[in-house]
Amino acid sequence: MKWSSVGCQNLSMMVSLYDTPIDEQPMSVVTVSPKFQVVIPREIREALQLVPGQKVQVLQYQNRVEFIPVQRVRAMRGFLKGIDTTVHRDKDRV
Repeated sequence: MKWSSVGCQNLSMMVSLYDTPIDEQPMSVVTVSPKFQVVIPREIREALQLVPGQKVQVLQYQNRVEFIPVQRVRAMRGFLKGIDTTVHRDKDRV
């Protein structure tokens, strides 16, 4: 997301492209370091149970960057338990 600071150093004066002040948005703002690193805020790390060294997938979606925690297949075992697997098929299909 692009931000406009209008020459102000005060974070509360910054607005997004959608003209919503940052302090009214339910999200954290992080800074990209000169090495293009970011620190994931503690609340998010704890909510997602991220640990140091854990892998995350990074992808660009429209005008944003998304980080998706990589799950081990073994840890995902059983997460679809109880899902309805019946599929309607046309009569000419096996």
